[in-house]
Amino acid sequence: MAGTFELFIDEESKIRFRLVMPDGHVLAVSGQFTDKQAAAAAIAEVRECAGTGLIRDVAPPPPAIVLAPAPHPRYAVRRASRRLGALGVA
Repeated sequence: MAGTFELFIDEESKIRFRLVMPDGHVLAVSGQFTDKQAAAAAIAEVRECAGTGLIRDVAPPPPAIVLAPAPHPRYAVRRASRRLGALGVA
């Protein structure tokens, strides 16, 4: 499904465009342009580049997850059902 590029004027009275999915979800919003011709030229560049663009991950890695060490077998808690079964209780 093709998206739609919408031209609009922002709070600073500058022209911008946004890429909108058919369901209305906004995928991207551009920077500011001084006129519609400059915005239209940028849209043409986005169309040309986006189809073949590669993905480059520049996000920092997530923080390391610290796992608790496994309990020592000598001090491991036994399941209650075993102890109850050993006492003749089911």
